[in-house]
Amino acid sequence: MELLGVTTLVLVVSVICLSFLSVWTKTRPGGRLPPGPTPLPVIGNILQLNFKDVPASLSKLAKDYGPIYTLYFGSWPTVVLHGYDVVKEALLNQGDEFLGRGPFPIIEDSLKGSGLVFTNGETWKVLRRFSLMTLKNFGMGKRSLEERVQEEAQCLVEELQKMEAGPFDPTFILACAPCNVICSILFNERFPYRSKTILNLMDLLNKNFHQVNSVWCQMYNLWPTFMKYVPGKHKEVPQRINDINNFILEKIKEHQESLDPANPRDYIDCFLSKIEEEKHNPKSEFDLKNLIASGASLFTAGTETTSITLRFGILLLLKYPEVQAKIHEEIDHVIGRHQPPSMKDKMKLPYTNAVLHEIQRYTTLLPSSLPHAVVKDTKFRDYIIPKGTVVLPLLSSILLDHKEFPNPETFDPGHFLDKNGCFKKTDYFVPFSLGKRSCMGESLAIMELFLFLTTILQKFSLKSPVEPRDLDIKPAATGLINIPPPYKLCLIPR
Repeated sequence: MELLGVTTLVLVVSVICLSFLSVWTKTRPGGRLPPGPTPLPVIGNILQLNFKDVPASLSKLAKDYGPIYTLYFGSWPTVVLHGYDVVKEALLNQGDEFLGRGPFPIIEDSLKGSGLVFTNGETWKVLRRFSLMTLKNFGMGKRSLEERVQEEAQCLVEELQKMEAGPFDPTFILACAPCNVICSILFNERFPYRSKTILNLMDLLNKNFHQVNSVWCQMYNLWPTFMKYVPGKHKEVPQRINDINNFILEKIKEHQESLDPANPRDYIDCFLSKIEEEKHNPKSEFDLKNLIASGASLFTAGTETTSITLRFGILLLLKYPEVQAKIHEEIDHVIGRHQPPSMKDKMKLPYTNAVLHEIQRYTTLLPSSLPHAVVKDTKFRDYIIPKGTVVLPLLSSILLDHKEFPNPETFDPGHFLDKNGCFKKTDYFVPFSLGKRSCMGESLAIMELFLFLTTILQKFSLKSPVEPRDLDIKPAATGLINIPPPYKLCLIPR
């Protein structure tokens, strides 16, 4: 019995050593993958990461291993891309090879291979092409997207006026505005800001975006098979995703009862018409499962990312009242206080435009792009990246580039202004990522940020209940997404 125990121990140690040797040799400079820190069996390189700020850990490793290196998250290799040149080379110059979506189990397991974001191959291509075209053509002959955003901006101002200059937490109200815009696109409906429906939806989204940054969810992404059986907060994420899916499904059922293919009202109508059109095609990607997942993805991304950016932006304007004062002066001079802002005003407001870009650069909402994957064995620089390998482009390494943006850790609209005070473009502005997997809602998000913020600043002065110097502007959570700390503000009518 004792001999059996010793034999078992020897076998276990041998297997661990062999696993360690196998993983280690793959990361040697002469191997197929780029070099990187030596991983440990099972856990990989996670001990070298600060899970409270993974992007900072990845940038620190780039100083030792260069702009392209291999890191093991658990047992699986990930090629990290650090800096504009290497990210551009991968996502633009070799974009077709880096087109795959890497795994993100905490969300992906709930979608089961459906929808716009976490699919690959023909499913992803067909659904993205359809969605881009539908959004592009949306509103033809009816209200344009800009008109819808302008109308919602006025509703937002009316709601903010009810605060009567008292201090309040803007989290909920600033989420309702982009939520209503995306709801009008998806199913031609908006909700009163105090309705039970929108309260429930905002609660689901807010909690999920906080939890995907948690250690529990990061552990689930590393060891999904094991973590499925472990109790914890991570189990709440798929439950909330399912609640959002059910909400979208109810809207689909309502549309099915009143569908007129000749007169589509919204995204759901267009998708349902496509399902009917291809009902005899057994290989069609247009089915109820993909409609639910695509609708839920558009709803989630179209609401929370914009609202978080708005919250961060207002916090920064509270912190730097001199920046706010310059925006007020520019808006008063160009638009005045009564004409609603429109997108044609954007180029006439170089300072305001620079501030909006700096808000997105400084906050680096998504420090890394969602994980990519190579779709075939790929020669990249001096390495061969095997098919299916996860690739992580670090967007924060571009948005915080020291050469392009002097003092990148400082909030400075001058990063986007030339010596004459004119707006200055840069290829390093990549908050929506690059290439064919970049955010498909980029143009809508840019429109919403401009129209919502300029409309608010046209009507109000933003005041902090505490001294600006005492405001904390560091993210409350950093992981998949940077989330601003809670704060309160007062709105003084102008």
